[in-house]
Amino acid sequence: MRKGFDGLYGMVANHLERDPLSGDMFLFVARNRKRAKVLLWDGTGLCLYAKRLEKGKFAKLWAGEETTTLELTMSELSLYLEGSRLVGKVAVSPQNLCVKCLTDHGMIETIEYAKAGADPRSRNAPADGSSP
Repeated sequence: MRKGFDGLYGMVANHLERDPLSGDMFLFVARNRKRAKVLLWDGTGLCLYAKRLEKGKFAKLWAGEETTTLELTMSELSLYLEGSRLVGKVAVSPQNLCVKCLTDHGMIETIEYAKAGADPRSRNAPADGSSP
C-alpha cells in the first residue's frame, strides 16, 4: 500500500479501466486489511484519504481472489472505513427506487399532487393555496 496519487490513478485507469476523474470514489485496501486509501476527484483535483486501523482489520468484502471490484454506497463506504463488519453482509442502504415500486405504493400520485401545488395530505385543498 505504498502507492500515492499517481500510482493509484494508474491502477484505476489501467487495471480497472475506469476514469479516475469521473467523481467516483475508489477504495484500495492493503493485503493485511489494516490500511485503506480512497482516491477521488473533487472537481478541482485528486484527493487521497488514508486510514490505518490501530486494532483489528477492515472487513473482507470480496468473495475470492478473482474479485477485484464491487460497488458501495456512500453510507456503506463510511461504515466500512469506521470498521463496521456489517458492510457486505446485510443491506445497510436502501435499494434503488424504480417507477413500478413508486406506482405500487402510491408515491407517483403524491408527487403529481405536489407538482400541482396541492397538499397531498388533503386531496380537496385548492391548488392556489386559498382557504375554502
